Amino acid sequence: MSSKKNFRSLLLAGLMLGAAAPQASAQFWVSEPPAPAVKPKPQKLGKPLPKPAAQPPVQQHSFFLFGDPEPQPVVRQPLRAEPPPPARRQQAARPIDEDVVSPAARESLLEPEHGHGGATPGVAALPADADPNYSTPVDLDPGVNYKQTTQHVVSDPTNEPAGTLTINTGKRKLYYSLGDGQAVEYSIAVGKAGFAWKGEATVGRKAFWPGWTPPPEMIERRPELPVHMDGSMSNPLGARALYLFQGNKDTLFRIHGTNEPTSIGHAASSGCIRMMNADVIDLYGRVTKGAHVVVM
Repeated sequence: MSSKKNFRSLLLAGLMLGAAAPQASAQFWVSEPPAPAVKPKPQKLGKPLPKPAAQPPVQQHSFFLFGDPEPQPVVRQPLRAEPPPPARRQQAARPIDEDVVSPAARESLLEPEHGHGGATPGVAALPADADPNYSTPVDLDPGVNYKQTTQHVVSDPTNEPAGTLTINTGKRKLYYSLGDGQAVEYSIAVGKAGFAWKGEATVGRKAFWPGWTPPPEMIERRPELPVHMDGSMSNPLGARALYLFQGNKDTLFRIHGTNEPTSIGHAASSGCIRMMNADVIDLYGRVTKGAHVVVM
């Protein structure tokens, strides 16, 4: 009986010991510290690649191109040299007579030629006594301002025979003797200091809208002057010209019209006698070739 109790006690103790063994084993593994982590060894790499060369930054505009949601880079191309603007064609200056001294006259001569009233003048028949080699057959008389006149009949202060031209440079008057103690008086412009002259001459030539050919002496002083200029409203010789001769020699002095009416009454010319165009047209119709001229 006691042996059975001993056997049961041993059997019970063995069972109890077997049941407790797994718990102890589990407790041991849980409480064991984890193994240390093994760090991977760094791998040896080859030589580093060279850094790429620095590229210039692409200049971007801060604005959005039309229709694009993002700003688009705009690479600026080198500027091309713009061709220079074409040089302005300068109009050839029309000749300026030494007689013309005022700025207004100079400006009028530098303006381009437009003809009479902006239109091409018609052809005119030359008067029978006009020298065709010194005249221009243009119909410009209608463009003359006949209200710009100084002529009037006075008692003749010259006592010269009818048909004589007398020029009083001091008074700046020209007289055409009519006879019977009367004369037609005109206001004139005379030569500047150093260009005035006195003496006697004859009308050796008459010209209708005269062309202008500067004498060699004037060309020498003013090399820019033209060789010749046809008659026109802006020609310094005006509407008519009377050429003064001494014997068969041209004195190079003239009685002529002007494109500078404000100079009348002054010492303004290079020796020639200027008249208003309306006055010189009137005088031309009175004077005959060969008429006697007295300059005093």
